[in-house]
Amino acid sequence: MSINRVIISGNLTRDPELRATQSGMQILGLGVAVNDRRKNPATGGWEDYPNYVECVMFGSRAGSVAQYLSKGSKVVIEGKLHWSQWERDGKKRSKLEVIIDDIEFISTRKETGQPPAGEIACTTPMPAASVDPATPASTPDPATPASTPDPAFSLYDDDIPF
Repeated sequence: MSINRVIISGNLTRDPELRATQSGMQILGLGVAVNDRRKNPATGGWEDYPNYVECVMFGSRAGSVAQYLSKGSKVVIEGKLHWSQWERDGKKRSKLEVIIDDIEFISTRKETGQPPAGEIACTTPMPAASVDPATPASTPDPATPASTPDPAFSLYDDDIPF
């Protein structure tokens, strides 16, 4: 048995590159910088060393995802490793990349109504209500204020050690 699963979290190193094959399949190419922390033997301090990971997404989702991402966006990617090899101008070339199965936006840089960088939007999908055409739709009472989230409420607790 073998397992080929990859989960990475990092920032995009460049704007996504969206292209299409002759048959119309969309292909989205991303570069993701993932930091690795190591102790510097000379100074004794911890330092971040970036790893640059090439990622690719295929299909109609690629076009949808591309419009929300730009250089610097923080993402979490789940997928599988794929190694390919070819020959160009008499030289053998190869690359290892992540084929994206799922992507989560942690922050975006484009103005899309998304929260600012560093904040995660938590939304719960509402189930679709069944509508009976014989029953009139209720309208909200203008005297009742709409519920708004408490600005003092924080999703994160700074005391959590991880």
